[in-house]
Amino acid sequence: MITEDKITEIFCMADDFCKFFDAMIAKYTLKPTGKRKYHRSSTMSEAEVMLIMILFHDSGYRCFKHFYLEKVCKHLHHLFSKRASENRLVELEREVAVPLTLFIKKVLLGKCTGISFVDSTPLRV
Repeated sequence: MITEDKITEIFCMADDFCKFFDAMIAKYTLKPTGKRKYHRSSTMSEAEVMLIMILFHDSGYRCFKHFYLEKVCKHLHHLFSKRASENRLVELEREVAVPLTLFIKKVLLGKCTGISFVDSTPLRV
């Protein structure tokens, strides 16, 4: 498992990336025309959700529910003060899928230069 110092470092990198990503999305997307927002914002930040997903893939757990309930809620509860329920976290994963993909591509795997894309070519096993 990753140490708490490394978890904090990854969270800071993810938080900085989310702030940059949100600014770019706000700059380059069309503004909504009079649509109301029906859902209130989440108690967990995008960076926290991204961090939990990264920790899950590094943990060796096979079931996300067991990882979240056993590892995050019991052992890492002091790092995530405003935890969402497991069902709500699964819903939030959808919202951070694109930022997480770009974050992994840019920060963890190397720098993005020019046009970047995620390869979805199926691999025959």
